[in-house]
Amino acid sequence: MFTYEQALRQIFRRTDIERGDRPPYSERIWRLERVHELLNALGDPQQRYASVHVAGTKGKGSTTAMIASALRAAGLRTGMYTSPHLHTFRERIQVDGEPITEQDLARLMWQMAPVLDARPEVTVFEIITALAMHYFAEAGVDWAVFEVGMGGRLDATNILQPRVAVITSISLDHMAILGSTVAQIAGEKAGIIKPAVPVVSAPQQPEALAVIAQVAAERGAPLTLSGRDWHWQRLPANVAPRGLCLHRAGNREQPEYPSLTVPLVGDHQLENAVNAVMALEVLRDQGLCISRDEIVAGIASVRWPGRFEVLQRDPTLVVDGAHNVDSMAKLVRTIEAEFPGQRPGVVFGAGRGHVPAELLGVLAEHVSALHLVRANHPKAADVDELAEAAHSLGITAYAGESVAQALSLALHEASPNGLVLATGSLFVVAEARRAWMRLSGLPEPPSDPPDCY
Repeated sequence: MFTYEQALRQIFRRTDIERGDRPPYSERIWRLERVHELLNALGDPQQRYASVHVAGTKGKGSTTAMIASALRAAGLRTGMYTSPHLHTFRERIQVDGEPITEQDLARLMWQMAPVLDARPEVTVFEIITALAMHYFAEAGVDWAVFEVGMGGRLDATNILQPRVAVITSISLDHMAILGSTVAQIAGEKAGIIKPAVPVVSAPQQPEALAVIAQVAAERGAPLTLSGRDWHWQRLPANVAPRGLCLHRAGNREQPEYPSLTVPLVGDHQLENAVNAVMALEVLRDQGLCISRDEIVAGIASVRWPGRFEVLQRDPTLVVDGAHNVDSMAKLVRTIEAEFPGQRPGVVFGAGRGHVPAELLGVLAEHVSALHLVRANHPKAADVDELAEAAHSLGITAYAGESVAQALSLALHEASPNGLVLATGSLFVVAEARRAWMRLSGLPEPPSDPPDCY
């Protein structure tokens, strides 16, 4: 039997095509046939429950969490598969909101070992996906909600035959792999659309929407669009903070959801909530026994740490894993809306593969001080690279020894009513959350053995 650490090493000793210099996004490397064959050897566990499939550039994790939360609120045993994780690998695979235990993960990897040993070409993400699907079947889930890892068309999760496909906001990201235009990237995301399977989409740039609509039409997949088929209006803050009214087209006077509260912060999260509700309404139309009150309760109780998460006040500390230009722009707009007139002290680090100058260019005029850090993660960009980017933009920045050290300094420098922001990647957010808990005397979140992935 493996220990938990041994199980993780068994996963991450394989080829990891999502790290380092990633190969072209082609069938030669990203082979769905390989995933089909692996799952067939495991008894096709993904066929033992109903599923929802979520792709997009931004918001797919939040949308996945909202849909899963609503299904749980209806009393349905629900699996949720997301990536990456914040503090422990186990967060990626959850049943009814609880991460897979170390013991279950080790046991299942031991069971899967003979199948994996006979297939040395299977990659890291393919193993994790198969592990999640196997675990959900063993746990007897009714439903499982799967977030795409990257792209969609060739992603390991795309072996699913879901009851509904969900596409969140699409923007430029992973351009070296998925394409250099929004239309090309949309084509990869739209690859999750299956023949005759309903698809719902968040508001999109015109070129992305054109691709989604074309693929849906070609595959006979009924398409539901936010802004065309469903409409929403923000509720006044004195009625329902972060609340919205949601209704089908032509039904504004008798809205299906007169008051929907979204605990996640930012207008983009309201859009994500609308997308989640549209998907759940498709499932209701298919006969799923879930009431609108249960959907409202599920959305209202969703948690998605590390995404515009306010950890403390006086001074205020916000952590947000914005890692591309679009998400950074949304973060800046949310800061301006939630904390008008405030210029935060920023702890910033980026992942390799992103362009720091582009992210810092969005942030530059909105910060009071900039602390550059390298998270303790193999995919984190070096501080020298960040400093060069800041210098090219004429931004004064300070190099931090670590995320914890930079965060402590930024909090010390902030006035009592000031604002500190940690952002740039989820690696930075994870370390900032852990450092804050340590500074606050709170129990630290679970962690994994060092250097195992």
